[in-house]
Amino acid sequence: MQGFFVFVLIQLVVLIVVYLYRVVQGPTVFDRLLGLNGISTKAIILLVVIGTIYDRVDMFVDISTGYALLNLIGALAVAKYLEQEGTA
Repeated sequence: MQGFFVFVLIQLVVLIVVYLYRVVQGPTVFDRLLGLNGISTKAIILLVVIGTIYDRVDMFVDISTGYALLNLIGALAVAKYLEQEGTA
């Protein structure tokens, strides 16, 4: 079972690297924002998998929930800023 979790962790890291490429090379701000949201989503899943490996899922779910809320607030703030920037 440990090998499966290592495989999942490696695949998540590969997906994070793909999203990181989108953040760095994205032609528009919206591509970069979507890349950051994708990285955040994969990081949340990564935290839950790490919690499963260490048998502390409850603690890692709390941490990932807080991280998800910060990501949501950040994405809404950037979207609101870009909305106001487009109308000016």
